[in-house]
Amino acid sequence: MNIESQIHLNRFKPRPYQIKSCIAFEEGKFKKFIDIEPRRSGKDFKWWNLIIRECFRRPGLYLYCLPTFSQARSVIWEGKANDGRNFIDEIPKELISKIRNDTMTINLTNGSIIRLVGSDSYNTSIIGSNPVGIVFSEYALCDENAYKLAAMPIMKANGGFVALISTPRGKNHLYELYQIASNSDDWFTEFLTIDDTQHISAEEVKREIDSGEISEDLALQEYWCSFEMGQEGSYYAKYLDKMRLRGQIGTVSWEPYHKVYTAWDLGIKDPTVIIFFQVIGETVRIFDYYEAADKPMSHFAQIINQKAEDGYLYAKHFPPHDIMQRESARGLTKRELYAELGVKFTEPVLIEIEDGIELVRKTFSKIWIDEVKCRKLIKSLEGYREEFDIKRKVYKGRPLHDHCSHGADALRYLCAALPKTRTSTGADELEKRYREAYYGEQSSLPSVFRTDLPDY
Repeated sequence: MNIESQIHLNRFKPRPYQIKSCIAFEEGKFKKFIDIEPRRSGKDFKWWNLIIRECFRRPGLYLYCLPTFSQARSVIWEGKANDGRNFIDEIPKELISKIRNDTMTINLTNGSIIRLVGSDSYNTSIIGSNPVGIVFSEYALCDENAYKLAAMPIMKANGGFVALISTPRGKNHLYELYQIASNSDDWFTEFLTIDDTQHISAEEVKREIDSGEISEDLALQEYWCSFEMGQEGSYYAKYLDKMRLRGQIGTVSWEPYHKVYTAWDLGIKDPTVIIFFQVIGETVRIFDYYEAADKPMSHFAQIINQKAEDGYLYAKHFPPHDIMQRESARGLTKRELYAELGVKFTEPVLIEIEDGIELVRKTFSKIWIDEVKCRKLIKSLEGYREEFDIKRKVYKGRPLHDHCSHGADALRYLCAALPKTRTSTGADELEKRYREAYYGEQSSLPSVFRTDLPDY
């Protein structure tokens, strides 16, 4: 087609290391792509142009998705390529019929639509639409449900394509999907490092490391695409690595003769999460996890009550700090409303976020987590990280609020509430408490409550 040729010849010329993926896309043999490339290699610019070309082969709705809506605006809508060209200007003006800045939508003259969206709002931006092509940029930081629950069913139904492009962020959902795709004939996968692209010299990267601009770990992640590096800015990644080495992430069974505690983080549009755990001897055993969004309180009460019918004998339910907020026209708090549904929360334990994060780090050495039932929790903890100021290129000193926050917050409330799991067991327990109060002895305490143990 003439128009298509114009776009190809005059607007976009692939770099040598981009040709293989461009040919794979152009030939149409694949509908699913994973493209792992180093930072500043031009992968967004390449896929932006490929999606423009596809608009004139198959008219329809095309989505370009970044982790958040605001990132989509800064990276693509207002962004520039390495050579200073605007992403939007890659579309010849004569092919555009309308542009909406508020929704970041471009209507083309042949009826196609390109819209920028964020994975953080996939329930409204993807579900309910019918895109025939979706590119997920920085998929390692995206909410994986945007692909699994929203995009994948649509693509299967209409024969559209999906491309997941990213640099690694530890062994998270990108890593897991890449392992599957690499062994599947249905996927086109490409894994490039700076040694393959040579778009930046290794010497330049070394200078950045020597000058302190980036750490060596970050360089391995960003330029050599190492999955082994923990996510830069992660609060808990290295602690989880230690837990794996010590066998603390694996099979953790529910013990029916011990009481069950729960720790919660409450949301409405954001997910509500529930961590189910037991304190047995010196260990905190996290054996079950539940997470869901857009559900009423009665739904979560039903989950709690159903598991009680299955045998869970509850001791206490530990809430977040906002449990005391008033929610109903009757002037009742969330705590009172849940109580009416049969879930009786304790008083919330108040702790500053920074202190809570440090408490979690100190407690990891005593925690065992079930790898299967608590998979979402583990991934949330791996992805929980400090917010980064893109313009100033510094961390802001506070956690980023995203899909990883909710499980991490619930674990923080769990750790803060551990002293409340202590229960009397008769004369022996009274004697222990007497020694603690009178002599200040801590040796008889389970290690989850002692303060004289070394940090993990």
